[in-house]
Amino acid sequence: MSSEQRSNLDELATRTVAMPADTNPSGDIFGGWVLSEMDIAGSIVASKRTKGRTATVGLEAMSFHKPIKVGDIVSNYARVVRVGRTSITVEVITAVERQLSGETIVVTEGLFTYVAVNEKGQPRLIERL
Repeated sequence: MSSEQRSNLDELATRTVAMPADTNPSGDIFGGWVLSEMDIAGSIVASKRTKGRTATVGLEAMSFHKPIKVGDIVSNYARVVRVGRTSITVEVITAVERQLSGETIVVTEGLFTYVAVNEKGQPRLIERL
């Protein structure tokens, strides 16, 4: 992945290492683990933009392009793509740095929708910038 491609990935929200405990029966990293990591990354960006708590309410689209292997460095990049009255949509792109080759590739992407919530868990208005 070129530096230009990397700069197009927006904000680095999370980074972790894929571990053996996160594998499926085929030995690849389990898709549910990837989804959870992406949701965490998206919620960080959503909460920063809304200046408060958010709750995940939807996953509009998700594509798995390549498997994630044990030992890969997993980076989740996120950017806000839409802000409504109480909801916010965040695109999350997951890239990995392969442990053995050092190659960086995009492996997964998805669109997550969050609702800004107050201390009672009820929807609240998002401040306009």
